[in-house]
Amino acid sequence: MADKVLYQTIVENSAGIAGHAKVITGGNLDVLTSNPVHDTPGTNPEQLIGLALATCLNATIEAEEKRRGLPHRSSVRVGIKMGFDDPGFQFWLDAQVRIPQVSHEEAAAILAKCERRCPVAKLLQNSANVKVHLVDEFNFN
Repeated sequence: MADKVLYQTIVENSAGIAGHAKVITGGNLDVLTSNPVHDTPGTNPEQLIGLALATCLNATIEAEEKRRGLPHRSSVRVGIKMGFDDPGFQFWLDAQVRIPQVSHEEAAAILAKCERRCPVAKLLQNSANVKVHLVDEFNFN
């Protein structure tokens, strides 16, 4: 594996849900964390995993659009819900993907290829709590 590594970073959270999480090596990101069910400023794991999936998947789609000579017009929105589980909590992710400049059939082929290539999508692919699908318009319930 070591000879295949293209990037490496280390991140840390030592404060839990109320404090800061930061990148230790490989960048300089420092984010304020907060509880998602309170109105305090900050981000939370729900938002971070949604952003990770949306960003990684759309970057992978962008590369495929470029490979096909298409302009980059795709967008990915991820709706995240958190609920009780036994024990604890769980998340449900609904990743909605728009690729408006091509037919539905070509968009489906692009998305299928990119789901197999996107590292975050690959991490989440076997979860029954994650849905990735094409949409003409974003619609979250």
